[in-house]
Amino acid sequence: MKNVASILTLGTLLFVAPGVTNAQKSAQADNTKVNKRDRSSSAVTADQQKENEGDRELSANIRKALMDNKDLSTYAHNVKIVSRNGTVTLKGPVRSQEEKKAIEAMATEIAGAGKVKSMISIKPKS
Repeated sequence: MKNVASILTLGTLLFVAPGVTNAQKSAQADNTKVNKRDRSSSAVTADQQKENEGDRELSANIRKALMDNKDLSTYAHNVKIVSRNGTVTLKGPVRSQEEKKAIEAMATEIAGAGKVKSMISIKPKS
């Protein structure tokens, strides 16, 4: 009987402990304040990406260029890219001013001068 109680206690700890850890991680990853800026009717969001072939290809080419650059952080690799009628909007945090400039330069090289709007923010490592 004592062994059964020990096994049940251990099993409960194994199921409950990961939930606590995930809850803590979720609290740290709360982007509510950042996402408030996307509620404005003039905000560019991913759901506004045009589905025409040219805009899809433009976004895909920029994403490929970012992913191919192994010097960029995970944050930089995850920048949002929204193409609408040949104009690209870049959004999201990166780790440094250098990353921001590199991403903007790659996007401009692919989309063309005057076709990139950057809304990239800088979030250094804490």
